[in-house]
Formats: sequence, structure tokens, C-alpha cells
Amino acid sequence: MAQRKVESLLEAGAERVVVISPRLTRKLRALLQPNRIEHRPRDYQQGDLEGAFVVIAATDDPDVNRDVWQEAQERRLLINVVDDPHHCNFFVPSVVRRGDLTISICTGGQDPALSARLRQELEPRFGREYAAFLEIAGDLRDRVGRELSGRARSRFWHALADSEILALLKEGKRQDAERLANDVLSAYALKAKGRGRRKAPSLQDKQSEA
Repeated sequence: MAQRKVESLLEAGAERVVVISPRLTRKLRALLQPNRIEHRPRDYQQGDLEGAFVVIAATDDPDVNRDVWQEAQERRLLINVVDDPHHCNFFVPSVVRRGDLTISICTGGQDPALSARLRQELEPRFGREYAAFLEIAGDLRDRVGRELSGRARSRFWHALADSEILALLKEGKRQDAERLANDVLSAYALKAKGRGRRKAPSLQDKQSEA
């Protein structure tokens, strides 16, 4: 459990992760050599939370977890006691990441197994093509801002999401997907320019319509 929490912190960009434990798993030991984590090879001691920002208590000893919780409360720190939602002031969600796409699942600490199960179900549903899709969309953002505005911009993003781009990317056809994205944007930009060139109705036109 502690190993999974360490991995989650590192994935989230934590710069300094300190593990206090008499022993480490094989995977955690492998993180020592590139200095991705620090290890204090002993049990928790009062004062260990000095300088901490986020605390996760993942021991199988309720008394130790309670002591960690108490010190975290005194220091006004964010703390999550694993499998004990009553001693948490934040919860760690299960996460599916595909590039800039992040899908977060949280059960409020009531059933971590359910959030893990849902993550496992979602992972095959959202493949690498979603990361590539967002890369293509990101490359178009400046052009979209210059050429479209208001409703046209909103309609374009919806059309892009509804297009065949994801299917093309799933088949490994990145160039075809990029070409389609540019074609969709060009079509919306052309339509927007056409509306912009329409003459406003004259007073005489309005009178004849009346």
C-alpha cells in the first residue's frame, strides 16, 4: 500500500518523498539509487512530520496511524490515513492519465476497492490515442483563437471531438488525423469569414420587408 502511495506522489510531481519504515519493497529500494525518494530505516517517531506538506500513514498498526494523525493535526498538515476515512482531511483518488487527459475517481474514502475497480475498467477504454488527440488540439489552439470566436469556436471544438480523429489515431494514422483536424478548422474559419462579409440590411430593405 505504501509503495502505491509513493508511486502516486511521484507521478503527481512531488519533489521530495520521505519514506519512514524499517523495510522497503523491492520497487521502493529501486527508487533510492536515482534519489527519487529518501528512506529513514526505522519506525515513526514524534517530530518526523516537521517540514512536511502532505502526510500518508499506511502502516498496519492503528496506534502508529493514530499518532501520525495527531501530529499532523497539531501541525495543520494534509493527512490521509489509509483505509480510515475518519482520520483523513483529504482523499487520494484513483487516476487514469493519458497525456494531458486526467480522469479521477474518488469514493470519499468509503470504498477504495471500488475506485480501483473503476480505474481498471476505464484504462482500456481510454487508450494512447486520447493523449495524441489532445496534442493535436493543443497545436490548433492559437489558430482557433485567431480565426474563430464565440459560438463558432465552441462549435468547432465539439465538431473536433465528434470527428473521426480518435479512430484514425487508434489505427496509428497520425498524419491523417492532423490533416482532418486542420480541414475541420479551415471549414469553420471559412464559414466564419463568410458571415463576417455579409452586408448589414439597409433601412430600405427593412422597410420593404415590413
